[in-house]
Amino acid sequence: MTRLILASQSPARTKLLSNAGIAHEVLVSDVDEDAVQARYGVTDPHDTALLLARAKAEAVASLPEAEGALVIGCDSVFEFDGEAHGKPYTAEVAKERMLRMSGRLGVLHTGHWLVDCRDTDGGPDSEGGGAGTGATLGFVNSAEVHFLEMSEDEIDSYIATGEPLQCAGSFTIDGYGGAFIRKVDGDPHTVVGLSISTLRALLGQAKVGVTELWTGGAANPADIRAE
Repeated sequence: MTRLILASQSPARTKLLSNAGIAHEVLVSDVDEDAVQARYGVTDPHDTALLLARAKAEAVASLPEAEGALVIGCDSVFEFDGEAHGKPYTAEVAKERMLRMSGRLGVLHTGHWLVDCRDTDGGPDSEGGGAGTGATLGFVNSAEVHFLEMSEDEIDSYIATGEPLQCAGSFTIDGYGGAFIRKVDGDPHTVVGLSISTLRALLGQAKVGVTELWTGGAANPADIRAE
């Protein structure tokens, strides 16, 4: 069976894959994002998202546990007023950003990088059945996020939940933050942190059909509506 490893500790990303019925493992990379950016000097938010996604995927792909698997790394960067916004980490930074974002829009860039770690020699006993392509490729999905007007009290209450502190741009669409988003122009999965359609395209370039990873355990829409 084809193995897919998600090089991310993000619960939102693994939930996306699980809800889409895509079998995967989680193996977290030990990447120092600040060090990677300092090394390459990338300032463009679009390129930064791809660079960090690649760094995470390649770090995990180098581990023995990744032998015979496909590794997908992702990273999200929010672009607002021409600036790249990662995770705010502190309440002060999150509040300053959200006060500026109120009633306005920004662009969420999510980089995806896929590394094919399967053997390519074709031997029947090889890891991955010898079906590997040696592919290492990436793509960035970008979505425009339009925010509603937010009062200072609402922002303070949102920050008090702790949710925005570990999120690129200081918000999520699939949690409390969804209350403050008017619309998204683009793939909503991009805003969550992993585009399923982009993953399908990257897998296709590695000669793997997304249906090969289906578990039959996709989220049932009826169950979701009933929750």
